[in-house]
Amino acid sequence: MRQKIKLGISTCLLGEKVRYDGGHKMDHFLSKILGEFVEFVPVCPEVEAGFGIPREAFRLVGNSASPRLMTVRSKVDWTERMVAWARERVEQLAGEDLRGFIFKSKSPSSGLERVKVYSDAGIPTNNGVGIFARIFTEKFPLLPVEEEGRLNDLELRENFIERIFVFDRWCTVVGASIRTGALVDFHTRHKLLIRSHSESDYRVLGRIIAHLAKDTVTADLENYHVTLMKALKLKATVKKHCNVLQHIMGYFKRDLSSDEKQELLEIIDRYRQGFIPLIVPLTLLNHYVRKYEQHYLQEQFYLNPHPLELKLRNHA
Repeated sequence: MRQKIKLGISTCLLGEKVRYDGGHKMDHFLSKILGEFVEFVPVCPEVEAGFGIPREAFRLVGNSASPRLMTVRSKVDWTERMVAWARERVEQLAGEDLRGFIFKSKSPSSGLERVKVYSDAGIPTNNGVGIFARIFTEKFPLLPVEEEGRLNDLELRENFIERIFVFDRWCTVVGASIRTGALVDFHTRHKLLIRSHSESDYRVLGRIIAHLAKDTVTADLENYHVTLMKALKLKATVKKHCNVLQHIMGYFKRDLSSDEKQELLEIIDRYRQGFIPLIVPLTLLNHYVRKYEQHYLQEQFYLNPHPLELKLRNHA
């Protein structure tokens, strides 16, 4: 079996009682379902920085661009302590070979966005980032990150999980000896997946691969990686999926009967109208891929981008 990929995660999401009130925020999908396919590296900034359980609650205060971390009741400023711990912790996490991180939403230490920041008068605005989350994302700007609350959105959930598996495959390629052939193969196998997110970025990535040269390969790698992760962060909409599905259908124009072509078109249209989930046309296309031994399509990650058991393409 393939070794599980590593994901960082806020410890409380795994059911550990580390929150300020001694409770947890266990997320069933993350801990029980996704956990079957990944190895979690739990991080609790407040406990690991030396604050006890239970403890006085924290909140962000001041300028949202550089807020202070303060206790709510006693008004003690613990910013320097948290920042020092966070900088040391991200250096440790650099050695963990992470493929992504799932943060606890709204947390003054771990929230990725819309964290409350209070003015000196006690008036909150929802435009902050947690102290640890900010330092982590600055250290790992290309690593897929998300909050557990946003992962309740099924489209965002699929997008994030798709990105962590692509990121893992990319790291596998560049972690070995860098060969232009391996890079071309990576791009070739991800073509349809990239097109389902961004046609324009797909063309940019194609030009990078087409002009690979030994003396510029390091710069090309960085440019490709940045563009790839930017493209995959864009939503793969129904319209984009339909374009890719119809493109795949073109590979069978000499194999399918008129009735089979009509049936496939009708199924794609039902998906477009929201009557059936994406998994339905994909299942039929995968059947034709095997039946007619379409070797190029057999290698395309678009058809199988993540474990089927996660059921990420089963929602209409």
